Amino acid sequence: MGYLTITTWELSDGADWETNLRSVREQRLPALKAMGATKVTLVRTSSRTTAAISEWPDEQTRDDAMHLIAEVRRKVQAVDGFRLTGEMKGAVVAEV
Repeated sequence: MGYLTITTWELSDGADWETNLRSVREQRLPALKAMGATKVTLVRTSSRTTAAISEWPDEQTRDDAMHLIAEVRRKVQAVDGFRLTGEMKGAVVAEV
């Protein structure tokens, strides 16, 4: 069915939400698509937190891109001012 990765992020104190989010939206999310993700969704979960949901065709595609994903995450933290707070991943077992 597919494979999902859900990561949660918190914006650094004092960082500007719109400026930092623009970089993520325009640069980091398209990078994940270029690695093979079929869809990437960013959800604002509070005034300083987000969740990124990456959909992959299968686990192998996601695993093959892991070293590139690590670089995207490094940039999200170092350049965009977000701190990774959690990750969940797994195979999709049901959809409607």
